[in-house]
Amino acid sequence: MIKDKFNRPVLNLRISVTQRCNLRCPYCHREGQERAPDASIVEMTPAEIIRLSEIAISLGIQRIKITGGEPLLRKDIINIVKGIAELQGLQDLSLTTNGHFLASKAKDLHYSGLTRVNVSLPSLNADTYHQFMDGNLKDVLTGVSAAVNTGLYPVKINMLILRGVNADEIPAMIQFARRSKTLLQLIELEPVNLDKAFYEHYHYSLKEIEANLASQALHVTVRSYMQNRRVYHLPNGRVEVIRPIENTEFCAHCTRLRVTSDGKLKPCLMVNSNLVDVLTPLRKGAADKEIAELFIKTCRSRKPYYRLKVSQMLE
Repeated sequence: MIKDKFNRPVLNLRISVTQRCNLRCPYCHREGQERAPDASIVEMTPAEIIRLSEIAISLGIQRIKITGGEPLLRKDIINIVKGIAELQGLQDLSLTTNGHFLASKAKDLHYSGLTRVNVSLPSLNADTYHQFMDGNLKDVLTGVSAAVNTGLYPVKINMLILRGVNADEIPAMIQFARRSKTLLQLIELEPVNLDKAFYEHYHYSLKEIEANLASQALHVTVRSYMQNRRVYHLPNGRVEVIRPIENTEFCAHCTRLRVTSDGKLKPCLMVNSNLVDVLTPLRKGAADKEIAELFIKTCRSRKPYYRLKVSQMLE
């Protein structure tokens, strides 16, 4: 197991396999990856993704999440899932998706070794969904149902909260999660890859919502290796709250490392100044040991973003 200088273990790897997407969500942070000109877009091959995953697992990383963009746009996504799932030592393999192509792929994904899936679903109102996602709500709901019926577990609903748009839908989404046998995650908007005016207009603090959930909860659990997120066990369902904004506790318990779709190790979602290129040495024939050393170097360079930001403000 690798630990950074702040004694945080690195247990989770998020691998972006593409920046392409069929939707135009205005709040998408693209895993913190800056948008590249279309002419210069580079994507890792399945073999490269699988090899990086194997090296990461050999260093103690236990859980891998495939992200994007929209991962299901890749025609070889089943091969990628299957290749990673077959690696010895992996404990969990999941995928994030907007859900539009999930109905046709859920069964193959599950049979290929995918454990679970996160589906972005900010609204149950078809008009609101279309306005902000430029997509078809019915396709997503069909995809969620297919994932549940196929046996992917848990299927998590990622509901990003936007001021004046969907905060009043939270009770309905809790009921939907109960009926659909999914788990609900409420997510606070992050100022990553966003226009400042958009962020300031739509950011909605989840502090009040979380206090309300706490007052209703039968009990509360804490995911210690997932940024100390709190999970509220309600009489009518279970809700997890993700509040990363200026949250030193969130950063202090971060166990993640990222790989961008163009093959760079990314120590922190919020920072792009310390990326480490692993795809170039990989394509030049570097041995696994050399790539592993880059992983170790990157992991040890990790710093809690909001702790650092507060320290800099005080200097």
